Parts: sequence; C-alpha cells; structure tokens
Amino acid sequence: MNLVQSLDRRAVRGTLSEAVVDLSAIRDNVRTFRRLIPQDVLAVVKADAFGHGAVPVARAAVEAGATWLGVARTDEALRLRAGGLTVPILTWLYDAAELMLLGDLDVDVSVSTVAELQRVVSIPSVHNVHLKLDTGLHRAGSAPDQWIELTRAAAHYEALGAVAVRGIWSHLSHGDSPEALQSRRQLQLLRTGVSLARRAGLRPSVVHLANSAGAITLDAPDCDLVRIGAGLYGIDETGIGPRPAMRLMSKLAQVRRIRAGEGVSYGHDYIADRDTTVALVPLGYADGIPRVAVREASVLSRGVRMPVIGRIAMDQFVVDAGDLAVEPGEPVTVFGDGSDGAPTALDWAEWAGTIPHDIYCGIGSRVPRRYEEGIQ
Repeated sequence: MNLVQSLDRRAVRGTLSEAVVDLSAIRDNVRTFRRLIPQDVLAVVKADAFGHGAVPVARAAVEAGATWLGVARTDEALRLRAGGLTVPILTWLYDAAELMLLGDLDVDVSVSTVAELQRVVSIPSVHNVHLKLDTGLHRAGSAPDQWIELTRAAAHYEALGAVAVRGIWSHLSHGDSPEALQSRRQLQLLRTGVSLARRAGLRPSVVHLANSAGAITLDAPDCDLVRIGAGLYGIDETGIGPRPAMRLMSKLAQVRRIRAGEGVSYGHDYIADRDTTVALVPLGYADGIPRVAVREASVLSRGVRMPVIGRIAMDQFVVDAGDLAVEPGEPVTVFGDGSDGAPTALDWAEWAGTIPHDIYCGIGSRVPRRYEEGIQ
C-alpha cells in the first residue's frame, strides 16, 4: 500500500462527514417493485447511482432481482463491467468513438436515427441496440414520421448480421402524474411503434417505457421491462413507500457562544436576537449542501433540530444550538429517512426549491461513502 492509499484509508476512518448507504434498502426497494408489477426491473444507476455508488448499488439491485442495468454514459457502463456486473446494460448517451469499446463489453446502446444506426453498424463488433421512439418527451428518440424509415433500416442491417435489435423503448414526460393521461397517450404511440417495427420484420425481446412512478401509475402489461431510478433510492413519487437508502452524517467541528446582536457567516445575513450557542458543520456547497436552502434548513443533533444560520459557505455552515450543551465531535444528521426526526432529502429539496434527485446527486466526492446493511 502506498502513502496516498494509506492516508486515504485513515481519512475515511476518521472523517468528519460521510454518506452512509444502506444496501438492504436498495434490495428492499427492488423487491417492492417486483412484488407490485409483473415486468422485469432495469435498475438505473447513472450518475454514480444518484450519488450512492454505482457498483455497490448495482450489485445489491441485481441480488434482489433486477435483470438489467441502465446508465447514461459510456464510462458508467465500463465501470459496471469492471466491477464484475454481467447482466445486460443499456446506455443512451455515447460518442461514436466509444462504440467499439461498448461492443467489446457487450453493452447495449440506444439508437434514435438512421444516422446513429449507420454509425453503430460501421463498427466491426455486432451491437445490441434499442430503438428509441419519441412519444412526447421531445428529447432523444425518433420522430414518429421517421420511425418507419428507422425500423426498416434496422431490419435490413439485422438481416445482414450487422446489428441485433434487442429492444424498443421510449420515456415518459408525465410519469409521476397520478391520472396518467399523457402516459397512456405515450403508451399508445409506443404500441403503434412496436407494431410498425414488427411489420418491418423486427422481433425485439424487450419493450420498455415506464420509470419508477410510471411503473405504478401506468397499466402496460405489453411492456416487458420497467426502468427504476428514483424509487431505487427511496424517492417516493407514488406512495408505495420505498426506503431512503442514504443518510448524510457529520460531526460538529467547533462550538462557540455568541451574544445577541452578533452576526454569523459572510455578510452577517443572520444577526443573533439572543445569546446563543452556535456550532460549525464541516460541509458546504462544494459537498452538495444547497446554498439557497439556508433560510429554512435544519439538521438533527442530540435529538434536536438545529436551524442553519448565516450563509452556507463552500466547506462549512453554522447551526444554532440554542442553550443545548453540545461539544465538538457531536454527531449530526444532515438528512436521513426521517424516522428519528432528522430532515430528509425531500425536506432539503423543498428548502432548496428542487427535487430529491438533485440533493442525492449533488453530494460531492469529498464526502466518502460508507456501506452498511439494515440501517434503521
């Protein structure tokens, strides 16, 4: 072990802050979806599994029954293969120069246009592709009026042995809408697209449309696969009760007493209205603590919610401990599952005017991840 590795290990053991990921929650969430829906599960582990750690989360998801993994970018797919994951992987954002590598590692790629398809077939290795139809999200995907051309071209290249069309898919624009009206329209468009693809001679083994919320709100028995992202990490968009898998922990770094009328942090946006104890939490916006959340945010220490006061800085923020007798080293829960009274990632999202996905993905690389089983 070299000096840098040794120091890194010591730093993790003695760190002031860490994101603790409960892998049993990941497994439970996969099992919840498998119990509620008939389709197979594709676990979406893009963006380092929403900041939770792609390889450990992917392993847990597969152990619980996920049969596919989904990522946005090539390097994410490569990391999963390097981590020993052998289940099918779909990636949807890649560069033409990366296609050879993806083919060598048996990673499926999404194709939206004839030009993309031609780039895929120009690579010697045979690729599994998923043809994507734009059914209303209007991001990637074939425009409906170009779909027949794409499916015919794909059938031609498949007959030549240059490509295998393993899937047809699309993405919901209103997946978390309880009435699912737009989702049903998109499902009908996808069904039409699949019918046209079959007419062109294609026989995809998987058809998929639904995300976590759509898996619950949309009745789509003719789809073979659902892509579980938010729900995998405990983001509950439909009331089925997935378990949050991450809690963000820290320790009070410094504690001091200030008098009424004294200001805290840059610009003294906060002025104490009484004598009080303030404490320093060694996390900041460089670590993913949203700077805009300051006026409402709080953390939990010794069973007490302590409001964040003053501006959140790059590396630290200050909380008001009142007259509580706290000491440096006191554990702090920045967010957790809420069962102990701590804020949740959803709370922080609401304070910052965003979504929990943003909170999880924003937790920076300076915060080490630690993996445990069965945190309650």
